[in-house]
Amino acid sequence: MTLAEELAQRIVSLRFDELPVEAVAAAKAGLLDTLGVALVGQNEDATRTAASLLLAEAKHGPSLIFGTTRRASPLAAAFINGMAANVLDFDDCNASLGGHPSAPILGAVVALAEQVGASGRQVLAAYIAGVETAAKIGRGVNDYHYEHGWHPTSTLGVFGVAAACTHLLGLTREETAIALAIAASHASGIKANFGTATKSLHIGNCARSGMMAALLARQGFTAAVDAFEHKQGFLRVYNGAGNFSTARVLEQWAQPLDIVMPGIQVKQHPCCLSVQSAVDAMIALARDHDLNASEVARVDAATHRRRLEHTDRPAPDSGIDAMLSLQYCLARALIDKQIALEDFKGDAHREPSVCDLMKRIQVRAHPDSDKSEDNDFFAEIAVTMRDGAEHRIRIDRPVGHEPGQPLPLPLLKAKFRACASRVLPLENIGSVIDLVFQCDRLDSIHAITNQLSAPSALALAG
Repeated sequence: MTLAEELAQRIVSLRFDELPVEAVAAAKAGLLDTLGVALVGQNEDATRTAASLLLAEAKHGPSLIFGTTRRASPLAAAFINGMAANVLDFDDCNASLGGHPSAPILGAVVALAEQVGASGRQVLAAYIAGVETAAKIGRGVNDYHYEHGWHPTSTLGVFGVAAACTHLLGLTREETAIALAIAASHASGIKANFGTATKSLHIGNCARSGMMAALLARQGFTAAVDAFEHKQGFLRVYNGAGNFSTARVLEQWAQPLDIVMPGIQVKQHPCCLSVQSAVDAMIALARDHDLNASEVARVDAATHRRRLEHTDRPAPDSGIDAMLSLQYCLARALIDKQIALEDFKGDAHREPSVCDLMKRIQVRAHPDSDKSEDNDFFAEIAVTMRDGAEHRIRIDRPVGHEPGQPLPLPLLKAKFRACASRVLPLENIGSVIDLVFQCDRLDSIHAITNQLSAPSALALAG
């Protein structure tokens, strides 16, 4: 069988009743976190701009645009909700994928589930199947794929979305293989566009394209089932001969499920994953030593070279750019002893005190970069004070990113409340949390989405 057919066989064989409890728990956590960041991301300019184009054509439909009263076609809702979940760079991550699994997959699955009347169990199973597919393909192509300049959230995530949507629709093995092959021609997204609105556009496209692949396959559309391994197929075109392993894609399928190990990592700070450890380290130093920026002579920060390649941004020119700026995030963490959503709004990145401190922050690739195959998240920070005192710390992984150790539920729920409170009525927030954790007992996903509806400017557009 071709790789698409091998994957399809595994996707259609995944059954909710056979899932370990840890996988179901992780899926509920991922669903709650993604809904939260999508709600708050709906109000961003980038989301609004893209939504205005889609909603002008999609007059009505069954699928909710989260945080609004507007409904649209599943394809339009998948795009908008997927983009909204990623636009603040606050959505979860997965190490195998090398990107954000849940924003595109759940953006599509929830929208499609509303149309077909799917149950909570069906949504969770489809989501888990999608994460497993995208993550396992990631194991076969990374780290080359990531370092070569592709944006895995979209280039690999599109296969996860296709897998999740085919599973939700109950497609056959043959139809699922076709959907994966169609998705191969939709794989797109380059890291050159990080720091701009187009980064989140990748995720919107990914959510819509993966769903479209599944819908087309259900209608008898054709595609080459050897689209992965063909001499001009995805693997050789995107990675080049010798830079991928089909065996690694298949060898550990569901043993364990990737949503469990290494798991999905939920962010605590609304900025790029690649700066999260450094931010945790700086906050720890700033709080433990009550640091004052005016007394700091110099900050030296060292992260893995793979992380530094797209985060060495000493003079960010927008809030989106600042989300990826190691220098800006460190300055904010030192001055405020936290990172907040407001730090990336308007001209916050131009505040004189922050810009002054950024000039004293030096970043470099850590000398251990080539010695650490299993972890590229570490960061080492040294703060030298004007009186000569030095404070130093190293953190190997951000909070909530240790493999197999998900973010504690109190922190997860607190993050959701902080995001959702900007959009939803207070009474809806607790209901969403309760319903998500009862998701496997819900006859319809509408029980959750009905609680996500709220008046907004976006709801009035079009």
